[in-house]
Amino acid sequence: MAIGRFQVMAVLQAARAFVLGLPPDLALSWGLNRAIFYAAAKKGFKGSLPPRRSRESIREKPIIEAQDLYYLGDEVAYKTVIGGRTYFTIGGKPQTVEDFDAQIAARFGGAFRRVWEEAIELLQQFDRDVLLSQKSFYEKVYRPLRDELAARWSRFIS
Repeated sequence: MAIGRFQVMAVLQAARAFVLGLPPDLALSWGLNRAIFYAAAKKGFKGSLPPRRSRESIREKPIIEAQDLYYLGDEVAYKTVIGGRTYFTIGGKPQTVEDFDAQIAARFGGAFRRVWEEAIELLQQFDRDVLLSQKSFYEKVYRPLRDELAARWSRFIS
C-alpha cells in the first residue's frame, strides 16, 4: 500500500505543530485536522474562518488558544475539549490521536516511528517563520517535498 499526499500532509503538519511547541497528542490532532481541511478545500469546500493574524502578533505570541479556536502561527483551527483533553475539529468532529493512528499511522505499519522522527528532523531544519506561515509552510516545505516523501515513506513499508 503506497503512502499518498494525504498521509504526507498529516505527518508534516503534525511534526510542524510539534516543532512549534504543541504536545504530541495535540500535534497529531492538528496534523489530521489540517490534512482533512486541505483535502476538503481541494475539493472546493469553502467554509468561513476567523480572521487571520498580523505577522507582528504572530511573532509576539505564535500560539493562541481561545474558547473554540486555536491559532498556530497565522493558521487557525476550531477546537473542542472532551474529558479535559483538547482536540481540533472539522464539522464538529474531533480529530483524536486514535483517529490519527487509524487513518495515518496505521498506513505506515511498524515504520511510523521512523517516519515521525524523520519528519521532525526535517522540519527542525526550517526557519521558524516558515513554520509559522501557512503559505510558506505549503510553498517551501509541503509542495516541494510531498512526492519525494510519499515515495520514500512508501519504500519503508514495502
